[in-house]
Amino acid sequence: MTVYPLVFHLGPFVVTGYGLMMMAGFLVAGWVYATDLRRRGLDTTIAWDTVVFAIIGGLAGSKAYYAISVGRLDALFTRGGLVWYGGFIGGTAAVVGYMWWKRLPIRTLLDAIAPALAVGYMLGRVGCFSVNDDYGRPSHLPWAMAFPHGAPPSTAANLTTLFHMTLPPGTPPGQVLAVHPTQLYEIALTFVVFVLLWRWRERRHAAGWLFGAYLVLSSLERFVVEIFRAKDDRVLGPLSVAQLLSALLVVIGAWMMVRSDQPAGEDART
Repeated sequence: MTVYPLVFHLGPFVVTGYGLMMMAGFLVAGWVYATDLRRRGLDTTIAWDTVVFAIIGGLAGSKAYYAISVGRLDALFTRGGLVWYGGFIGGTAAVVGYMWWKRLPIRTLLDAIAPALAVGYMLGRVGCFSVNDDYGRPSHLPWAMAFPHGAPPSTAANLTTLFHMTLPPGTPPGQVLAVHPTQLYEIALTFVVFVLLWRWRERRHAAGWLFGAYLVLSSLERFVVEIFRAKDDRVLGPLSVAQLLSALLVVIGAWMMVRSDQPAGEDART
């Protein structure tokens, strides 16, 4: 199957599917967060304040992560480079700082935001698929997809030089290869994560437990999909930087789940 990016022009402006889905991701995540705050009897305006801080912190964190990873300061001012883990770290820092500033129950709010993070990430990956970015290794599976105008195109030359893939000898450099649609893998797995978190939020858990569960599930999902990704940052044998960060977040999430022994509703500003 051959897939092309979703890009169109509105006068002098270039509109991409990624930009549209990023906007949708923040809006839908805010709505999901507000819905759970309402269920908990909390002020729903917290959700939309959080979205603003998440956008600012997320953009700053993702660009900083990208600039550090490529070792170029000017990368801060390029259009691309919106790296998820950098955005997650920056956005979380900004949101927790906002909660602390407003003297809000941090752990309870983190639990409420957990399903929203999952759905926002899922829509972000829809955006990646729409611009043919973040695809996987070459594959002969029936659902493998070729991206002739991807970011970058899935040509043999790009897969070997940019992602260090080993291809059969004699493969023409300009040949467009079918690859794992890892964006779709993440969309499907993250939807499962969202459904689980949405159901578990109805159960009585200690404050902070659900956010810990989000860290564990989402990080395991990312760790698994990275196995199939075309990556240029495998720094520890076959492991990528994202897998190392995922493993760290699994440990942090599991620690939060075990440590959260304070009944929900009796949260502390910690």
